[in-house]
Amino acid sequence: MDEKERYNAGMAKRRKVLGNAWVDRANTRKTPFNEEFQDFITRGAWGEIWTRPHFDERTRRILVIGTMIALGQWDEFRLHVGAALREGGFTESDIKEIILQQAIYCGVPAANHAFKEAGEIVAELAKSK
Repeated sequence: MDEKERYNAGMAKRRKVLGNAWVDRANTRKTPFNEEFQDFITRGAWGEIWTRPHFDERTRRILVIGTMIALGQWDEFRLHVGAALREGGFTESDIKEIILQQAIYCGVPAANHAFKEAGEIVAELAKSK
């Protein structure tokens, strides 16, 4: 696969996982300063890693959400929780179970904050229905 094919595969996966609205917003925010980074993550994260056949998309989503809790990366956590609920077929119970699992391995403070963040997303999605 050449870099253009990897980019195209990555963009397709990125849209499938995060949704067209999110990706379109990210693309409109490209600047000369950040466009190389956007290209890099589309090829690398989405075109190289997310398209690998070993793990299914659901497993990759769980790994990412758990990792964002572990790292305290709350913007990315919110992005991936929202995408999992909107685009990935996840339920509130699925998110709850991921957070509970991470409470043991990442600590109660991280899980406490994750419940706060995820609860806000759940409430936002309930309002939009």
